[in-house]
Amino acid sequence: MDNGASSYRRFLSGEKEGLSEIVRCFNDCLIMYINSIVHDYSAAEELAADVFAELIANKPRYAGKSSFKTWLFAIARHTAIDYQKKRSRLFREPTEAMYDLSDGSDLEKQYLSEERKIQLHHALENLNPDYSQVIYLSYFEGFSNAETAAIMKKSKRQIEKLLYNAKQSLKKILEKEGFEYEEL
Repeated sequence: MDNGASSYRRFLSGEKEGLSEIVRCFNDCLIMYINSIVHDYSAAEELAADVFAELIANKPRYAGKSSFKTWLFAIARHTAIDYQKKRSRLFREPTEAMYDLSDGSDLEKQYLSEERKIQLHHALENLNPDYSQVIYLSYFEGFSNAETAAIMKKSKRQIEKLLYNAKQSLKKILEKEGFEYEEL
């Protein structure tokens, strides 16, 4: 699959399996990306479904100026930002509720690993929204600086500067909280 573009073309030509492939391939990463913006996992799931509903209902044109994944994430970003503009400040589900620490053979090692993930997630939530988005897109999703720039509607130079500042800010927050870098 060429990052979803051929599946999308097949869907547009009437083949339902094309959309199923896109959903299977991108659903989880879209949810995690949207969650990095809205900080509400259940809302992120609904918004990811809205992104796919947008593809079904409006069949937006994919021009091929960027990778399909970059284009899809840009739609997700706009959907999440629109959601944030409309919602009022409501209770947010604690991050700890997203992690299940109850299974596994080496419970202590797994617990420490999950605690580091939670600590990192909390630190990302405390960052400037642009900082958390640029870190998520670059490091968790593996987008290049050019692709991240396209998604965030910024220049490549602005993304480089944002990444540098985001890493510095994240490092300060993590050090303040006593984060250990052993396995990073």
